[in-house]
Amino acid sequence: MARYIFITGGVVSSLGKGLTSAALGALLQARGFSVRLRKLDPYLNVDPGTMSPFEHGEVFVTDDGAETDLDLGHYERFTGVAARATDSVSSGRIYSSVLEKERRGDYLGKTIQVIPHVTNEIKDFINIGDDEVDFQLCEIGGTVGDIEALPFFEAIRQFSQDKAPGQCIFMHLTLLPFVAAAGELKTKPTQHSVKELRSIGIAPDILVCRSEHPIPDKERDKIALFTNVRRDAVIPAYDLKSIYEAPMAFHKVGLDQAVLDAFQISPAPRPDLGRWRDVEDRIHNAEGEVRVAVVGKYTSHTDAYKSIAEALTHGGMANRVRVSAEWVDAEIFEAEDPAPHLEGFHAILVPGGFGERGTEGMIRAAQFARTRNIPYLGICLGMQIAVTEAARNMAGITDAGSEEFDLEAGKKRFTPVVYHLKEWVRGNYTVRRRQDDDKGGTMRLGAYTAVLEEGSKVAAVYGATEIEERHRHRYEVDVKYRDALEAVGLKFSGMSPDGRLPEVVEWQDHPWFIGVQFHPELKSKPFAPAPLFADFIRAAKEVERLV
Repeated sequence: MARYIFITGGVVSSLGKGLTSAALGALLQARGFSVRLRKLDPYLNVDPGTMSPFEHGEVFVTDDGAETDLDLGHYERFTGVAARATDSVSSGRIYSSVLEKERRGDYLGKTIQVIPHVTNEIKDFINIGDDEVDFQLCEIGGTVGDIEALPFFEAIRQFSQDKAPGQCIFMHLTLLPFVAAAGELKTKPTQHSVKELRSIGIAPDILVCRSEHPIPDKERDKIALFTNVRRDAVIPAYDLKSIYEAPMAFHKVGLDQAVLDAFQISPAPRPDLGRWRDVEDRIHNAEGEVRVAVVGKYTSHTDAYKSIAEALTHGGMANRVRVSAEWVDAEIFEAEDPAPHLEGFHAILVPGGFGERGTEGMIRAAQFARTRNIPYLGICLGMQIAVTEAARNMAGITDAGSEEFDLEAGKKRFTPVVYHLKEWVRGNYTVRRRQDDDKGGTMRLGAYTAVLEEGSKVAAVYGATEIEERHRHRYEVDVKYRDALEAVGLKFSGMSPDGRLPEVVEWQDHPWFIGVQFHPELKSKPFAPAPLFADFIRAAKEVERLV
């Protein structure tokens, strides 16, 4: 039977509940406990799959094909526990489920209300897998006081009452602002946030206080006094140079010990923090730096490429170099020479994306990397861009493009070397899609097998000829152009098991140029970097030595 830790936030959003939860999960693992982390989001979207990257940031995809909040990426990166569809839920999904049950008559004619029907649905979700792990950490999105979050707060209050005494605790993350004119930290916002939380029946057991300045002992005493939280459970959380310092930083200030004390687990198992000491060592003792240009369309909002950024960092750790990732807007050189914008970089990465905007600039970036022998990694759209560039400039298909762009323009302008994927095999059945299907949840999502050609560069990178990686796309390179492209040197070195869907392309006469239809960044971790990113940075490191 699991113990439950509910993580809430107050004062302002974006304080780092997800990172705090992930770091705590890692610390509990270091003490020998098994963990699972979950995110409960109050927004009314069924999932973030149809939300703009500028609105919500990255959509993190699980092995079983769920489109989830980017915090699940943090959970995986810190704990190594693969997220599942049952680790993320929104108000939209909860209400959809309740309404489906009402339509079926499951409630036997009762009046449907937030309490108990919506709150029961939330509790049922939280209770999934109760006997699988030692600790379940459940983060509630948003901040206390948000109207849309009230059913979740009520549900976790009820849930703690339903469970045995001592089986649930509450951890609240707040902000201690520094008022420069007064020259001091202010505790009143934290006091009011806890008061708000207590007014809905939840008393925090632990307070994690974000601050840009050291928290004096007298302020910790004051917070403990006015919030009715033990002083040693008032935990400071300071800004860090790297998010991967968080486990060691929280351990030093006693977060994991405070959690074990709240559960009355004594004696506490001694932690084995060797993994995180090694991670810190690789961060702080880098032996050089490589510059990587990430040429994309959402570069003004780097959370849109969160897993890309972290996977590049992991690749740097694997090679003991610091990676300076610079976000280059592909639109700035759609109609001009990209050289002034890309010279000086040791590698170029073109990530995923949707729509035509910026794609001509990406094609120029792929051509620049190909002709200048600069390491290139194309991911999802980035692979399609590499194929389009090869078709136009090497295979003689001068009007090569994507069906996606034609559909967006409302007329045919290109020879579609990339087409709308209408069917594919998942497990033992065939999935079929139409262009006019609903947008949400209709892409090729989740983990699929790719068969790599023996002797190819990508097979050497993985050290295997069969791999499993996560996908998120609805457009696919058309295999009928394979012969024409391979004739000019672009090898289709990875395919779906049935041989119908291209998974990997690579230039045979290039030092390092690989495009993949999947998203290797989603499975990368600081202590287990994605093979493609580790080798990509190795190749960039070789360029750095030659410059």
